[in-house]
Amino acid sequence: MTQVVVLPHVESCPDGAVIEAEEGKSICENLLENGIELEHACEMSCACTTCHVIVREGFNSLDPAEEEEEDLLDKAWGLEPNSRLGCQALVRSTPLVVEIPKYSINMAKEGHRK
Repeated sequence: MTQVVVLPHVESCPDGAVIEAEEGKSICENLLENGIELEHACEMSCACTTCHVIVREGFNSLDPAEEEEEDLLDKAWGLEPNSRLGCQALVRSTPLVVEIPKYSINMAKEGHRK
């Protein structure tokens, strides 16, 4: 198990959290399994940006993002150099500090249509 610190987020995790994450599972899966409601509108299929997280510590321990993830991240709100899609970033043995951005772009939830 690897420690993941989740910084406070007004809706998803108001007090912040420290969880024991399972290696080999995504950040998104680990947060959800520990009661932290990270949005994931595409059901973790790398088709949206709702699970966007900013990895404040431990970023370099993650496998590099693939091109599909990089393309989607360009559309994420509040993109930073250490941004990842939570559904694609797999937890390894290095502890992480993760921030859930203040906003998320969720076309389905916001009532937008194609």
